[in-house]
Parts: sequence; C-alpha cells; structure tokens
Amino acid sequence: MARKIQPSRRRAGRTDSGAAWISYSDMMAALLLVFVLVLCYSIYQYFSMLETKTAELDRQSALLTLQQTQLESKESDLLAKQEQLDGALQAVQEQKGILESQNLTLEEQARLILNAQAALKQKEADLAAAQQELTAAQQELTAAQQELSGAQRTLTAAQQELKTQQQVMDTQQKRLDDLVGVRTRIIQELSNELSQAKLKASVDRNTGDIMLQSAVFFDVGKDEIKEGGRAFLDEFIPVYLSVLLRPEYAQDLGEIIIEGHTDTQGTYLKNLELSQKRALSVATYCLGMNGLTSAQRERLRDILTAKGRSYSVPIYLPNSTKVDMDASRRVEFKFRLKDAEMIDEIRKILAQ
Repeated sequence: MARKIQPSRRRAGRTDSGAAWISYSDMMAALLLVFVLVLCYSIYQYFSMLETKTAELDRQSALLTLQQTQLESKESDLLAKQEQLDGALQAVQEQKGILESQNLTLEEQARLILNAQAALKQKEADLAAAQQELTAAQQELTAAQQELSGAQRTLTAAQQELKTQQQVMDTQQKRLDDLVGVRTRIIQELSNELSQAKLKASVDRNTGDIMLQSAVFFDVGKDEIKEGGRAFLDEFIPVYLSVLLRPEYAQDLGEIIIEGHTDTQGTYLKNLELSQKRALSVATYCLGMNGLTSAQRERLRDILTAKGRSYSVPIYLPNSTKVDMDASRRVEFKFRLKDAEMIDEIRKILAQ
C-alpha cells in the first residue's frame, strides 16, 4: 500500500447515486411526514370552512329573523295608521254632525272640512309610504331566503366533495403504505433468514445493507477471493437471494449492488481500482456459483451491479475522528427498489 495519509472527516452523505439509496428510509419518512401534514391541513381546512359556512348561515338566519320582526312591526304600524285614518274619518263625520247640529256658518264648515281633508291626505301619504316600505322589506326577505338557499346548497356540495376526497385519500394512503412497507418487510425477512442460517452477517435496520469485512474475502492489496470467502459466499448468497428474488418482490426490486471499499492508505485512484476489482470478483463468483437455480442466475444478471468506492466512505472509530482501517476495508451487499417508480407514485398521490 502507498504511504499513510491523514484521515479526513466523515463526509455529510454518500456521493453519486449511492447516497440516495443509503438515505432512502429517511427520505421516505420525510415524505410520509409531509403527506400526513398535508392530510391534517386538508382536514383543518374542511372544519374551518364548515365553521365559516355555519357561522354565515346563522348570521343570515338571524338577519332573516330580524327582517321578519321588522316586517311584522311595520305591518302593525300600518294597521295602526289605518285605524287612525278610520278614526279621522269618523272624527270628520262627527265634526260634520256637530257643525250641522250647531248651525255653524258655511265658511267655518268649509274650513273644518278642508282641514280634515288635508289630515286625511297626510294619512293616505303615510299609508302609501308604509306600503312601499313593506314591499321593500318583502323583497329583501325574498332575496335573503334565496341567498340562504344558495349557501345551503354550496355547503352541501362542499361536504359531498370533501367526502369524495376523503375516500380518494384513504385509497391513496393504503397504496402509499404498501409502497413504503416493501423495504421494511424485505429487511425483516433478511434478518430472520440470516439468523436462522446462523450466518455472521448483520442487516442494517434502516437500509437493508449488509457489511462484510474485506479480510474474510481478500488478502491486503489483493482482489482474488480467498477460500474462506468463497465458502462464506456459498452459504450467504442462496439465503440472500431466496428473500430478494421472491415473487412478491419481483415488481419492486430494481437492483442488487456489490460495493467494494478500502481504507485511506494510498491514492484515491489506486484504491478505486482495487475496490472495483474486488467488487467485480465477488459479483463474478456469485454469478458462476453452483448453488443458484437457472431462474435466479438469469434474474441476477439483469439486476446485479458491481461498484468500487475507493475510500470515499470510511468508517471511523467510536467517538473519534480517526479512521478504523480494518472496518473500512469491507464489501457491502445492498439492494435498491425501483425508487423512480415509487417516487413518481408518491408525487402523484401528494399532488392529488
């Protein structure tokens, strides 16, 4: 190996396309949180709209009641004025009788009659004005009733639309749960199968990545698989593929990735070449091993990728910035779901 160089700080995330797959679960959790927030905000908007519409209906109903009361009051005033007019007419008749009985002069009788007629005209004018006010109040009442009916129809339509949207969202939520749950089920089944097979390979609970020490497979600076590494792969690969290549995951599994990693000694390019050769050696051995069925081998050819990462993703000692050289020299098995299709589906759900 080349001379030792100073360890660098852990990078914020993996580079290139590998970063997206390693942080996949975080992204899915964030998307799920966004969807839940959108759902909560839609429900909040519905109740806010319902409360506003209800308050508007109550206000219009109160206004309708007030207008009805005013209309009844005006009708009472009109009846009172009609009674006053009748009383005035009766008073005129009585005054006429009094004048006649008292043998008043013609001029005095004419004056009294003119006064009575003027009072009568004033009463008639007041009665006409009251009738106009009553007609206007009736028109306002009719308009208010029509507006109230329109508001009720709008509220009913809004409630029906919200009910329809809720049904659509329930269906989409189930689809989203199915998409997000695929990786979780695969990780759980991988853990169970590897545990039952008593293989020394731990599965990352968040990503499903399996990290294997390079010392098991290769000598230092070499890319030829050792006998012990071949024996391990003969046991590990059939168990690994028995889970990933199950029919229920066929439409979701997009890629199986074998990654080679080195320590930080030597140049980046030298380690990139070494890590690539090691990953390719493992991939080549897996494709040629006898423990695979023809269907598994054919499927593996379609989705298997070998990738060298040099020392771009080193592993550090606990609570330290110092690189753990032994742990950094490793081979990782990863799987990638068809993220593009899943993300498009989630985007469609969120857009709707």
